[in-house]
Amino acid sequence: MSQGASLAEHENPGEATVQVLHGRVRMIAGTQSWEARAGDLLIVPDTRHSLEALEDSAVLLTVAKLL
Repeated sequence: MSQGASLAEHENPGEATVQVLHGRVRMIAGTQSWEARAGDLLIVPDTRHSLEALEDSAVLLTVAKLL
């Protein structure tokens, strides 16, 4: 993600985490927000949320879905 880019607010697809591979991001859910940098792991909240790149970043989204 380029600095300033964002993923608009969306639903949680299931149990999920976001690992920041490099850069810095902010996850926002309602009135709460979390910042993470390279090496950090965020648990995606079970609610609508968005993700914003505070600097050029690469993230790995891991989702566990029940079939």
